[in-house]
Amino acid sequence: MCSQTNPEVLLEKVGRTGMITMNRPKVLNALNLSMIRQIYPQLKKWEKDNETDIIIIKGAGGKAFCAGGDIRAVTEAGKVGGSLAQDFFREEYILNNAIGACRKPYIALIDGITMGGGVGLSVHGRFRVATEKTLFAMPETGIGLFPDVGGGYFLPRLQGKLGLFLALTGFRLKGRDVQKAGVATHFVESKKIPDLEKELVDLKSPSAEDVSRVLDSYQNQSSLDSEKPFVLDKHVSDINRLFSSSSVEGIMQNLKADGSEFAKKQAETLSKMSPTSLKITFKQLQAGAALSLQDVLVMEYRMSQACMRGCDFYEGVRAVLVDRDQSPKWKPSTLEEVSDQSIDQCFASLGEKDLTF
Repeated sequence: MCSQTNPEVLLEKVGRTGMITMNRPKVLNALNLSMIRQIYPQLKKWEKDNETDIIIIKGAGGKAFCAGGDIRAVTEAGKVGGSLAQDFFREEYILNNAIGACRKPYIALIDGITMGGGVGLSVHGRFRVATEKTLFAMPETGIGLFPDVGGGYFLPRLQGKLGLFLALTGFRLKGRDVQKAGVATHFVESKKIPDLEKELVDLKSPSAEDVSRVLDSYQNQSSLDSEKPFVLDKHVSDINRLFSSSSVEGIMQNLKADGSEFAKKQAETLSKMSPTSLKITFKQLQAGAALSLQDVLVMEYRMSQACMRGCDFYEGVRAVLVDRDQSPKWKPSTLEEVSDQSIDQCFASLGEKDLTF
């Protein structure tokens, strides 16, 4: 008898709550295409269903909400011209948009590692609850990609230049700082999450305001680290100043000229990232600041396909995820060598292959 393998994602009705649980704890709940293909239709169904009031999404295993998309599989497909290189991004972005447009209260319990694709499953939802175990980052410039899944929408809408800073450097935010940055809407201590979940499930035909009140009350009972200042508190004005430039080269010049310990550290971080990724990310956030989420995702799909045509994404995944030597050889290897024309091509229409909703 073959043992029943655990489903990769659990989709359950608990009372009048639609409950989505990412269930691949051994790989930190990394998101793959089959999970996307299960979550999307169920989300749309629950949204229309009169018997469903709210939707909760969480990760199994206690370590991660979702540590990102299964991009190793995507690069493997890209190398041999497999359709996953299109399908994964297309269907993932369609799901991101559905979460952003969801008419019912959507609550992401981001209790653990939340990066890349995991951010896309949470940040566009109405409510995002961080705990002291939350670790947030968009580290894509380090693998030759860009902060996708709607990063071009939510990052430029954070305070000042914080979003651009997070996007270019991949800086990690932990715990309460995820809420202070504006990525999460609430902070609740991890040990209170089961009770919070039960109280949400027990709500009688709740409005978004009712959900908000419950989350607020749990946040008010969570005093852990409340006296700690935001990790970037003393650097906020530096970030706003140093990351205000019309180009990535300009930012690098600002950082090098500044000479402070903080500026030096950021310059060093950026010098390790894919120059092409830094430049497309800069343009992505610049454009995304004035676009709807849907239009951002259309733009990001074009960018994703440009990365699949290029070489840095494959090299970044090799260096960071496959061989783990952490020494990618980027092509071009300097910002100066990345032409404006090559960047513009990453944003060009794909004609009938463009993302449509």
